[in-house]
Amino acid sequence: MTGTLQLAAYGPLDQLDSGLVRRLFARTQEEDEELPRDTRRILGQVRREGDSALFRFAREFDGVELDALEVPRSAWDEALGRLEPSVRESLERAARNIEAFHRAQIPDEVVLEVEPGIRLGRRFVPLATAGVYAPGGRAAYPSSVLMGVVPARAVGVQEVVVCSPPAADGRPSEVVMAAAAIAGATRLFSVGGAGAVGAMAYGTEAIPRCDAVVGPGNRWVVEAKRQVAGEVVIDSPAGPSEVLVLAEEGEASPALLASELVAQAEHDPDAAVVFITPSVALLDRVRDALSEQVRSLPKGEVVEAALATQGALLLAPDRDTMLDFAQTYAAEHLSLCTPSLRGDLDRLTTSGTVFLGETSSVAFGDYMTGANHVLPTAGTARSFSGLSALNFMRSFTWQEISPDAARGLAEPVAILAEAEGLPGHAAAARMRGGGA
Repeated sequence: MTGTLQLAAYGPLDQLDSGLVRRLFARTQEEDEELPRDTRRILGQVRREGDSALFRFAREFDGVELDALEVPRSAWDEALGRLEPSVRESLERAARNIEAFHRAQIPDEVVLEVEPGIRLGRRFVPLATAGVYAPGGRAAYPSSVLMGVVPARAVGVQEVVVCSPPAADGRPSEVVMAAAAIAGATRLFSVGGAGAVGAMAYGTEAIPRCDAVVGPGNRWVVEAKRQVAGEVVIDSPAGPSEVLVLAEEGEASPALLASELVAQAEHDPDAAVVFITPSVALLDRVRDALSEQVRSLPKGEVVEAALATQGALLLAPDRDTMLDFAQTYAAEHLSLCTPSLRGDLDRLTTSGTVFLGETSSVAFGDYMTGANHVLPTAGTARSFSGLSALNFMRSFTWQEISPDAARGLAEPVAILAEAEGLPGHAAAARMRGGGA
């Protein structure tokens, strides 16, 4: 190893300790038995006490005495006016791309005549109100405001509420307020943590009840979203950031490959970053490039902590093993630098989002391409999808049955209804078929 850089795993995949391999795949923190209990308590207080609980949590958790929960629109506009022009231009460009991509995801109505005279349809409509959580605390993420608000507005949601933790002045960060204005949010509240999730899920005197609650956050926010999921739509369980980089010899420079690992590792000490290749020479060069880049980083300590706990540089015995590893790992971000990008994309179906080729950096997707960066982590991409237009829509079906079709359906339906012991159903069918 070059320098003092430590990795959780390094070397041939087939020689790793089985316990270490399981930990790489699990990528979950030690279970905190108090977290679900304490989160449930917070949610219960919000449900029962409404705004008064939120004011109390601001004092207790944020150290702020709030005069009001809602941030007036004039404050957003002032923050937008003070925003550095280059930052504003970049956020506005990102918003345009996000809107275009998510508007294109709106499904068309399905209409089908399954039998003569039996017409069925499925129609998609926007939710009435959506809630977006914007993280605060250690860092502000205006890009996450865009990723939540813009898709909701693109599909036609009329009320889009943003909650973000208050800073010392009692309001969210300037850049979060500016992003809310750019994205088209309708209301903004200085509320953070599990309390914000509860407020959007249940509604309070000030904060409207939302039909969906989305957005990344700390473990309290993630746990709160899990607990309210039976009452409102949520997005995926999103924990610490992660990336899996697959590369073969000659497909990408070691420096670019290492930079993908560094970029995700700087998010969080618990971030998971893994590189796998069938090339011994490439593995060694990426290791050296990674060590060099970490030494020069302002956030080097965060990156080093992530590499030591969930970082791995792995040698696969062959490309099939490398691809099988990726399919099982189910990464939030998958970076492919292989000679058969499209073929490998067809084979790898379990990631949150896939980046094709060395110039397709995850950083571009995090900010500017228009695809959503709120994605499932810790292997949940096997079951969950990333945030999309569909999170802000619901569907219903309609059915139209002609008189002739009703006559043809009546007796078969009556027979099935009687077999299930439902004579009222049978009678309703026969009456429409002309029977007794």
